[in-house]
Amino acid sequence: MPAGEGRVALITGASSGIGRATALAFARDGYATVVADVAEEQGRATATDCGRLGQQSRFICCDVSDKASVRRLIAETVASFGRLDAAFNNAGTLGELAQTGDCSTSNFDRVIAVNLRGTWLCMRQELRQMAKQESGGAIVNCSSVAGLVGFPGIPAYVASKHGVVGLTRAAALEYGRQKVRVNAVCPGPIQTAMLDQLMPGVPGGEEALVQLEPVGRIGAPDDISAAVVWLCSPEASFVTGQAIAVDGGWTTG
Repeated sequence: MPAGEGRVALITGASSGIGRATALAFARDGYATVVADVAEEQGRATATDCGRLGQQSRFICCDVSDKASVRRLIAETVASFGRLDAAFNNAGTLGELAQTGDCSTSNFDRVIAVNLRGTWLCMRQELRQMAKQESGGAIVNCSSVAGLVGFPGIPAYVASKHGVVGLTRAAALEYGRQKVRVNAVCPGPIQTAMLDQLMPGVPGGEEALVQLEPVGRIGAPDDISAAVVWLCSPEASFVTGQAIAVDGGWTTG
């Protein structure tokens, strides 16, 4: 029997990249999946592909920066499947490339609204649901290596991802006795559309990034999805409040 048989996983930002890879990984592990995103066509395609793996899956359109949309997401998840066992709060945006002194107010506000406020809005509803369940649950938030160390040219993104780590640690302390674990993954350079967006601001481009990686390669979405599914599994039952770098050693030096 698959490890996730009878369990339900919610993944935001699941239309592409890390989110899509994680939704598929949960489905392969036996979870029923809820695929959430603002990109409806791609999100529905992810849900369909999860269904082809033999598990129930549905798409729910959700803007994580909107509290009513998030409230509806969790309500529809529970109405469809009766419970919520695992959540990966992955939806995010890089924003515009600009140094701190040149970052616009609109860019800063938008990045914080999606990456930090959106993560909190999702966590708030997920925690309330999981705390009511006898079995509790597990939440993984998507931070970044830019949530652990500084990175030039994306100040709003760096601030938001540091904030995600702080939210993760606070919630882990608050909800541990209610059998809810909360962790964060901090991806390094991963081959996604977001990395493509970042590349113009990286001197030397992809080759320079590879040279900085101790493992000698850029990561793949599946590298992150494997960590997320593990963190939501019983094998990680003693792990909470952690911000785990999945970065090929990027932050080690």
